[in-house]
Amino acid sequence: MIILASGSHTRARMLEEAGIAFTVEVAAVDEQAVKDSLAAETRNPARVAEVLAELKAVRVSTRRPGALVIGADQMLDCDGAWFDKPADRDAARAQLLALRHKTHRLTSSVVAVRDGRRVWHHTESAKLTMRNFSEGFLDRYLEQAGAAVLSSVGAYQLEGLGAQLFLQVEGDFFTILGLPLLALMDFLRENGELIP
Repeated sequence: MIILASGSHTRARMLEEAGIAFTVEVAAVDEQAVKDSLAAETRNPARVAEVLAELKAVRVSTRRPGALVIGADQMLDCDGAWFDKPADRDAARAQLLALRHKTHRLTSSVVAVRDGRRVWHHTESAKLTMRNFSEGFLDRYLEQAGAAVLSSVGAYQLEGLGAQLFLQVEGDFFTILGLPLLALMDFLRENGELIP
């Protein structure tokens, strides 16, 4: 049995569309408290994403003996500043203005846990450069995208209307969406969870 320890609709959709049978069980983790604690220890967003992914998987794994639990998390770093999912449309606007005409890095980490013990992990990054869009375009984008901008750490969804924000993208598409899917499927095949 595979359990996704994430409330992300995007991650669940990726697994579904890849034909992976799984259930969802959201882990109760105060992500902001963990980020604040780790920020004092490290400024490495990859490490933070990995710790959060593992923490989510371990929390669920302790309740589901024998199950393979998948935890995932993503960090957005731009010039040393970390960005989170915006709380509202004004926060999304401010965040997109801060990212405008700059290159930022999205780092996604996935961790597999069985019986409370990490058995595998993978972390991958992508670089994205936003174009120098006008504020008029931004307001129209926010109006058209609606509440969807609040569900993404970058206040955009590259797989949809958010593609219009970008000048250049370097890296794996699935990693940008929040889950290094190809590496995860390779692990699942090697461990008998998927047909090789």
